[in-house]
Amino acid sequence: MKRVVVTGMAGITSLGSDWASIEANFTGNRSGIRRMDEWDRFTELNTRLAGPIDDFAVPSYWTRKQLRSMGRVSRLAVGAAEQALRDAGLLGDPIIRDGRMGVACGSSTGSTDEIKAFGNMLLNSVAEGLNANSYVRMMPHTTAANISIFFNLTGRLIPTSSACTSGSQGVGYAYEAIKFGRLPLMLAGGAEELCPTEAMVFDALYATSLKNDAPHTSPRPYDSGRDGLVIGEGGGMLVLEELEHALARGANIHAEVVGFGSNADGVHTTRPEQVTMRRAMELALEDAGLPPDAIGYVNGHGTATEQGDIAETLATQSLFGSRMPISSQKSFLGHTLGACGALESWFSIEMMNRDRYIHTLNLDEVDSRCGELDYLRGEPRHMNHEFVMNNNFAFGGVNTSLIFRRWS
Repeated sequence: MKRVVVTGMAGITSLGSDWASIEANFTGNRSGIRRMDEWDRFTELNTRLAGPIDDFAVPSYWTRKQLRSMGRVSRLAVGAAEQALRDAGLLGDPIIRDGRMGVACGSSTGSTDEIKAFGNMLLNSVAEGLNANSYVRMMPHTTAANISIFFNLTGRLIPTSSACTSGSQGVGYAYEAIKFGRLPLMLAGGAEELCPTEAMVFDALYATSLKNDAPHTSPRPYDSGRDGLVIGEGGGMLVLEELEHALARGANIHAEVVGFGSNADGVHTTRPEQVTMRRAMELALEDAGLPPDAIGYVNGHGTATEQGDIAETLATQSLFGSRMPISSQKSFLGHTLGACGALESWFSIEMMNRDRYIHTLNLDEVDSRCGELDYLRGEPRHMNHEFVMNNNFAFGGVNTSLIFRRWS
């Protein structure tokens, strides 16, 4: 078995595109959530809250030819991948184009402007707005395909379009591809563009926050006063590399990936299952060869939905006991869906390397029905840990757990 390390990390969020900016906003309790006045025209949509990226612009040197196959979700993914490759010292290096590097990436859906155009064709019998690249921008694996094409990657391509576990499955499957010797380099992560249809998905389930006039007070993961989730957008990518390959080229190593677990609830499409959530964490521990008490911190999925928060925290308590520190960055950014697993993996590594763990925003009073855990509240906490875990859970009953080890 090969050892797998992280040599590049990057992301694009509503609170910044570098860790220094994002951490400063986290520390200052600044939320990326705002009221979406432009959604007022959707009269049957109850929520007006989201975490948009208002300042995202593609680099001026990206060509028209490169851009024509990319909707916003692919642009976020490719932008994060470019930053991650630069961080790894691999941007423009020919070794990524000779078959040694692949990509594992996904999103909940492709770009919805193209879905709308195809829907218009079905409804009104006109092909207005459709062209040769419309399907490429819409297809479920648009992020992975566009990353591969943009950087001329000829290794394996693994699409991971599994809603809220798209990013974490991207990291996990990339880790496994390297661990089992298939290739030494992978770009791994996920992305999501903001669309009111995604808010409507959860609105129809009565799972969105309605604190429309107080956007910075929501979402509230694990809090007794939460009233639902808030949708966000973003892109996150990691460069994973086989250890000997990284050492041979003198790469800077951020962390080691030591465990990955993934399973399915097999019961219900939208109701989380505590037993299988716990089992996903156990699978990651077994893969890492670690006992539960080796983990120092759990980055929770923390969507601020009643069923999700309760099931997740009860599963976490049942495995780790009440001593486990836990928090959720969705409280600052909203639920970035396909991007969250990759972004939260990046955040977990940054927090571990700096011994400074970000708290859950808006967590004033822990819901008594949630598991008994050490919830990080109010301000960041200084802790020193060798291993951290990042958990994500998705519609369809998909569960993932990743374990990262401090590199020294």
